[in-house]
Amino acid sequence: MMKMNQYLDVAPEVAQALAEGRPVVALESTIISHGMPYPKNVETALLVEQTIRENGAVPATVAIIGGRLKAGLSHDEIEHLGKAGRKVAKASRRDLPVLVARKEDGATTVTTTMIIAHMAGIKIFATGGIGGVHRGAEVTMDISADLEELAQTPVMVVCAGAKSILDLGLTLEYLETKGVPVLGYGTEELPAFYTRRSGFAVDYRVDSPEELAAIFKAQRDLDYKGGMLVTNPIPEEYAMDKAVIDAAIEKALAEAKEQGIHGKETTPFLLAKVVELTGGDSLESNIQLVLNNARVAARTAACLAK
Repeated sequence: MMKMNQYLDVAPEVAQALAEGRPVVALESTIISHGMPYPKNVETALLVEQTIRENGAVPATVAIIGGRLKAGLSHDEIEHLGKAGRKVAKASRRDLPVLVARKEDGATTVTTTMIIAHMAGIKIFATGGIGGVHRGAEVTMDISADLEELAQTPVMVVCAGAKSILDLGLTLEYLETKGVPVLGYGTEELPAFYTRRSGFAVDYRVDSPEELAAIFKAQRDLDYKGGMLVTNPIPEEYAMDKAVIDAAIEKALAEAKEQGIHGKETTPFLLAKVVELTGGDSLESNIQLVLNNARVAARTAACLAK
C-alpha cells in the first residue's frame, strides 16, 4: 500500500496506475450506502467501475473504512458499504476528522471524494449530480459543501448537473462568485440531473474529451486553487419528462417541510421520495446518468494522461 497522508490507503492497482502516469477516475460512495437499496447499489457500483475500465481508465472508488481514507476499494469493501447502507455515516468535510479519530466508516459525498482524490493525486472524478444551493437558502442558508470544495480543491468533477430539488439559478451564481468554470459537455444549458435542460446557461460548451482535458490542464498550469465542473446531460433515451419530475419534486419538498427534515437528511429524503413517486423510473435514470458520466470522465482522464 502506498501511504501519502498517514490516514490514506491507496489501493495497489490505483497506486501503480498513478505512478505510471496512467488515467485514474475517482468515484464516490454515498451512492452505494445512501443512494439506492442493496443489492442494486453494489451492482451499480461495480458496473460504474467496469464502465471506467472499458473507457481506458482505472476506477478508484473512495470511502472511509475503519477510519482509513480509501482511494480504491475491493469488492468486499463495496459489498460491506452496500449491505450496511444508511448505517454508514454520510461524510462531508466536517465529518472526516471525527470518523478518522473514531475509526468509523463513512460514505464519501462529492466534497470528501474530491478531498481524498486530491490527496491521492487523482485529478478527475465522476459522480451523479452535485449538491448546491437549496431552495429557500436565502432564509435557511442551506448551501452544499460541494460548492465550497469546488472552489478550493483542484479536481475536475463530471456530473449530470445539479439535482432539480435545488435552486439551480442560485447554484450557478454561487459557482460564478467562487470562480469555478461550469462547462457543458455537448450542451449550452445546465442539465438538471433527470432532465437534459434547466433553462440556465453554462459558462462554456465543450464537445470533446480532448478539449475538456486541455482546459483542465490550462487551469492547473495557471495554478488555480479550485476545481472545474463538467455537466454532462443524461442520455436522451433515459431522460425523464420534466413535468413528471417537477411534480414529484414539489410533492417531496412539501413532505420534507411537513416532517421537519433539514440539513444533510434533506437530499437522501427527497431523492428516495422522488423514486417512490415516479414508480422507480428515477432510479433507472440515476444509474444511466452515472454510467454516462463515468464514460466521459474516463475518456477525459485518458486524454489528460497523454
